[in-house]
Amino acid sequence: MERVVRYLSLSFLLLTSLTLLADQVTLTNGDRLTGEIVKSDGKTITVKTEFAGTVEIQWSAVRDLRSEKPEFVQSKSTKQTYSGTVSVEGDNVVVKPENGSSAMVAKSDVAALRSPAEQSSFEKLQHPGLLEGWNGGANVGFALAAGNSETRSLSLAFNAVRTGLHDKLALSESSLYSTNGLSTPSTTANLIQGGARYDHDFDGFLFVFGGADFMSDALQALNLRSVFSGGLGYHIIKSDATMLDFLTGVNYTRENYVPFSRNTAGLTLGEDFMHKMKHSTVLTEDFTFYPDLSDTGEYRTNFDFATTTKMNKWFGWQNTFSDIYVTNPPLGAKKNDVLFSTGLNVSFTH
Repeated sequence: MERVVRYLSLSFLLLTSLTLLADQVTLTNGDRLTGEIVKSDGKTITVKTEFAGTVEIQWSAVRDLRSEKPEFVQSKSTKQTYSGTVSVEGDNVVVKPENGSSAMVAKSDVAALRSPAEQSSFEKLQHPGLLEGWNGGANVGFALAAGNSETRSLSLAFNAVRTGLHDKLALSESSLYSTNGLSTPSTTANLIQGGARYDHDFDGFLFVFGGADFMSDALQALNLRSVFSGGLGYHIIKSDATMLDFLTGVNYTRENYVPFSRNTAGLTLGEDFMHKMKHSTVLTEDFTFYPDLSDTGEYRTNFDFATTTKMNKWFGWQNTFSDIYVTNPPLGAKKNDVLFSTGLNVSFTH
């Protein structure tokens, strides 16, 4: 019996110690959460709990909180960041460092509260290295038919985005190669396109952009089209879940077709859209209109649409659709090229 009592006492002390070591958040209605304080943006606070998972709470609903490990608190008014254990006293957040005097920030003046891991990620975002901060993926699709038909089709796509605090660099590439052994000529598609674009924000909405796009289409007799563009953009919507940008600028285009080459100047007018849907699906769409200033009445359009659904952290399923239209291709070539591919997507983060 004495052994049982001793065991229960030790278990109680252990559980009590674990509770004391956990961060605690008390709400205005008296509810209390224990776990790990992850971050706050001054509007909501995120707490990772053992049994309820990650919980997001309105910052205004927090009556009290206690952190058992150092947190980083940033002030809106002073722009300063304080580090230490955090507690709430009345309408103020008190930050107590391991050494030195405590700092006090009004609850309404808190711009951000971050755990050490979140702070490290935030600091990397401020000044990321050239090889840091990248997110993207590669898409591969293959089709084969034999018997009454002899077709082979391979589609590849790659995209990568490096997002900083005030800028973004995006890279993309897609290609489609298809053959039919029972037709002459046997190549039924041979298209490659890719490009890069850099955006730099002036403020929360206005940004400047510069980009280069390249395309080759054997069946349109296009050896290489090079488009260099730049201009201004505006963030109509800018959030983690949804992004909508409008672009306006100018471009210089050099086209090398098999029968001839030409250089033109034109306008660049476009929009970019991204939306993160439920069930880990991301939808992206962009449309660009290139009216020709050198030859009035001629123009090109590029339309791209894609969905990516994650099956786990690394793998997903991607569908891409592209429509490229040019009003003045070489004689005998069609004006429109449509590309659709579907296949396995492998994502990466660095």
